[in-house]
Amino acid sequence: MKSKIKNYITPGVLFLLGILFISCQKDEFNPPVVEIIPKADTIHGDVRIDNYFWLRDRSNPKVIQYLEEENKYTDAVMAPTKVLQESLYNEMLGRIKETDEFPPYKKGDYFYYTRTEKGKQYPIYCRKFKTTDAKEEVYLDPNELSKNYSYYAVAAMDITPDNKILAFSVDTNGSENYVLFMKDLLKNKILNVKIEHIQDLQWATDDKTLFYTKEDSAHRPYRVYRHEFGTDPIRDVMVYEERDPRYSLGVDRTRSGQYLFIVSSASNSDEWMYIPAKNPKTSFKIIIPREPDHEYRVDHWGNYFYIQTNKNAKTFRMVRVPINNLNEKLWEEIIPYRKDITLEGMDFFVNHSVVYEREKGLQKMFVTDMRTGTKHYIEFPDPVYTVYATMNETYNTNIFRYNYQSLTRPSTIFDYNLDTKETKLIKQQEVLGGYDPSDYVSERIYAKAADGVEVPISLVYKKGIKISSSTPLHLSGYGAYGSPSQPTFSSNRLSYLNRGIIAAIAHVRGGGDLGKEWYEDGKLLKKKNTFTDFIACAEHLISKGYTSKEKLTISGGSAGGLLMGAVTTMRPDLFKAVIASVPFVDALNTMLDPGLMYTTQEYLEWGNPNEKIYYDYIKSYDPYTNVRATNYPNILIKVGFNDPRVNYWEGTKWAAKLRALKTDNNKILVKVNMGAGHGGSSGRYERLKEIAFDYAYILSQYGITK
Repeated sequence: MKSKIKNYITPGVLFLLGILFISCQKDEFNPPVVEIIPKADTIHGDVRIDNYFWLRDRSNPKVIQYLEEENKYTDAVMAPTKVLQESLYNEMLGRIKETDEFPPYKKGDYFYYTRTEKGKQYPIYCRKFKTTDAKEEVYLDPNELSKNYSYYAVAAMDITPDNKILAFSVDTNGSENYVLFMKDLLKNKILNVKIEHIQDLQWATDDKTLFYTKEDSAHRPYRVYRHEFGTDPIRDVMVYEERDPRYSLGVDRTRSGQYLFIVSSASNSDEWMYIPAKNPKTSFKIIIPREPDHEYRVDHWGNYFYIQTNKNAKTFRMVRVPINNLNEKLWEEIIPYRKDITLEGMDFFVNHSVVYEREKGLQKMFVTDMRTGTKHYIEFPDPVYTVYATMNETYNTNIFRYNYQSLTRPSTIFDYNLDTKETKLIKQQEVLGGYDPSDYVSERIYAKAADGVEVPISLVYKKGIKISSSTPLHLSGYGAYGSPSQPTFSSNRLSYLNRGIIAAIAHVRGGGDLGKEWYEDGKLLKKKNTFTDFIACAEHLISKGYTSKEKLTISGGSAGGLLMGAVTTMRPDLFKAVIASVPFVDALNTMLDPGLMYTTQEYLEWGNPNEKIYYDYIKSYDPYTNVRATNYPNILIKVGFNDPRVNYWEGTKWAAKLRALKTDNNKILVKVNMGAGHGGSSGRYERLKEIAFDYAYILSQYGITK
């Protein structure tokens, strides 16, 4: 248990720390003074003193004042880059087609699409009846709905199968406290329905019953409710409650429209329940009872549930089982376990299935004709790329839509005929001002980690630049939750490349870049592999003459912010400058607080520090805990005041401790978005300004001023 000792610290230590905080109010180029209020706790016999715990109190006027002073200091330091920021913003904006329309997709009797208009922050949601030549109907315009808000994010959306009622959720401050609304699309009227603290939603196929998840105080979706259209939400029926705090709930409907699912998922375990979608008042039945370390996903085709499972298959296999008899003994294997190929997902259509695989870091799409059993892969032209299915809302079709892009190829949407294998270009992202992919070079190289594992690095740069130890290089990474760092196209990144900077991605363990095992080798008691992999990538780039320590900058956000904090702690000599966005750098304190968002669910990702083995391990790499008296690079820390995932105080506390102990003259900057959360600003123009700020910060580290 935690010690009852509070506010304990020796006078000598207090004096020593106090002299590190000299008030510099008269000089705008000195960081704000932070008050020291020691707080002590004991766990596993370890006395921990946190001098900045008080910064967690968002209702304290002193905290608000301090955050505002941080912003003033950052603005003062960054003032010389103001012209550069404006220049970057204008050139990035100049590459974007501000008034644009995205390809329509068919759903029922309508063609749905989004479009943007110059000067408007948010996409406009539209549809046309039966043909793409019909009159446009705007069914949701966030630009109108957001007029009284500085932040406005539409999250979950679903329309009844008869296309008459829209259910959607909105966050108006970045706190991810989503509110559910409904709109009668035939009357073009938002209805008097308002349900707070929801997350996921899904209509049944009776066209009047909506299932949605509600959150607990820690933002965990833990209950599923059933709402009948036209009734008071107070009468909504709770159909399921998840009492295990490690699990979160979601709701889903098969593309066939025949089944509704409640999905209860932890980091390493799942449980799926189903009902016929046309009978929403039926009791949900479990498909496979949950077991430790059994992850699975379910889809439907014909008389079977198709199951992607890791039972006896670390990288997953596919089986099917009759819906009328779900006995595991009747499982029929469709795709066997293959050690070097990770099965990542599946989609079913009336006559075909598309399976998503990853082999040696490359994504593959595998098509099966369900009538004949014939199989083939979809061909892709580049050696390294990113591809994903998009807007496949129709079940009775042989057309499969996907998005394809690479570091040098803009985002491109294709329609693929599953029968004839014909690929049709639907739309490619237009880069205004002229863009020629042949002007740029992409590479994939490999760094050897300390344990001999080869870690991929993706690079892209302007053809013809001189590559040497004096070449500026920006390296980014993530490495958590099995999420791969995809080599995607960015027109914004051209502002780096055209100034002679190499952009690189470190595909470190902890992400899903090389499949399931790559993820598992970078979590729990193997988490440090993520950090040492990144360091190995940085050292490899230097040793091979791509750059030098003096020209190497790095960035990452959220769990990638933890990566930034950890590698900066372990090798502060290796980097010129760091951007840590919404960084998970106070990991030990956060994981000891079950009242915070996702803490208990993430015991399976980081470990439960209430167990000594995990406490000691997290403490050994936790950036905030391990700040010491040494030289650090320049660091820009970005936080969101309303962020519930990685609270603003993590980066803020880290900055205060760094300033107190570091032994150099480099600057630690904190930029607080007081009106947003984890993802930054919601509007596209405001987001572009944030990117321009980041780019200006990095360019200034290389001495590039225009």
